[in-house]
Amino acid sequence: MNEVVRLQELLFPSIADVAVLSVDVNGEAVRILARSTVAGAVFPDCRSWSRRIHSSYLRFPADVPSGGRRVVLCLRVRRFLCPVISCGRRTFAEQLSGLTRPYGRRTERLRSTLAAVGLALAGRAGARLARVFGVLVSRSTVLRLVEALPDPQVPAPRVVGVDEYATRKGRYHGTILVDVESRRPVDLLPDREASSLAAWLAKRPGIEVVCRDRAPFFAEGATVGAPQAVQVADRWHLWHNPSEAAERCVADHRGCLRVLAPDPAQPAPEPDEVPDPTGSPWPTGHRFADRTRAKHATVHELLAPGSAGGRSAGSFT
Repeated sequence: MNEVVRLQELLFPSIADVAVLSVDVNGEAVRILARSTVAGAVFPDCRSWSRRIHSSYLRFPADVPSGGRRVVLCLRVRRFLCPVISCGRRTFAEQLSGLTRPYGRRTERLRSTLAAVGLALAGRAGARLARVFGVLVSRSTVLRLVEALPDPQVPAPRVVGVDEYATRKGRYHGTILVDVESRRPVDLLPDREASSLAAWLAKRPGIEVVCRDRAPFFAEGATVGAPQAVQVADRWHLWHNPSEAAERCVADHRGCLRVLAPDPAQPAPEPDEVPDPTGSPWPTGHRFADRTRAKHATVHELLAPGSAGGRSAGSFT
C-alpha cells in the first residue's frame, strides 16, 4: 500500500482524487492505469451534484515523457446522469481538474510544457525540441497551443506610446500601443482611426503621458480620449525631423557650397618629400618601420668584425 501511495505521489504530485492502479513499462512507452476516486461530479450546465453513474469508458491522454519513454494514461472515466429532469443535457463525462479537459488528447501538464516551448522557440524550432525529449508534435500544434493561452494581465500603463503598424504594407494599417516604461506592447487596434484610439484611452484614466508622432488622427484621439494626459513627441521623430530639415537646407544652399569648395581643376601643390639618407623604402615616423629599422641596425652592429657578436659568429665557422 505504501508503494502505491509513493507511486501516486511521484506520478501525480499536484493532482488530488486520482488512484494509480498499475504501471506497465515496456521498451518504448510507460502505460499507467488510473481512475478517479471522487464519489460524484458537478454537472456543468445546471451545477447540480450527481452520483448516478450512467457508464464508463477509457481515455488515453499522452503525458510528459519519463526516462526517454512516452507516457500514456489509461484513464477510466465515468459518465454521470443529471438528477435534474428539466435539464436539457442528460449525461456528462467527468473531468479531472489539473489532468484532463474535454476532448483533450494530452494532459494539462504536457499542454503547458509544449506551450512554454512554443513561447520560447515558436513552431518549427519548438517541434524539433519536443521531438528531442520524446514528444512527436507538429509546428502547427505548437502554435495552436500558444494561441490558446490566455492573455496575461498587464497593469494599466502610465506612459503609453502610440504608433501605426502595417498588416500589409501600404494597404492595411492599425494602431499599436506600447508601455513606454516597460517597453512592452500593450494592445493592437485594428485601424488607426481617432475614435478607436480615444475609446481605448478613455477606458484607462490613469494614463499621464501619450508619446506619439505628428499624425493628426493620433493627436485628435489622444485629445478626446485622454484630455488629462500630456502629449509629447517620440524620440525617433525628434531626431528624424531635424535631420530632414538639415538635408533640405543643404540642398537649397548647394550653390553656396560650390563657391567655398576648391576648384578640382587646379590641384593643390603637394609637399616636397624629404629623401631618406639611409635609402630605406620604409617611411620615417612610423613606429613599426622605426622598430624594424632599429632591429636591422642592431643586427648589423653585432655582425660587424671586432664586435662581440661578430667574434661569437666567427667561432662557429
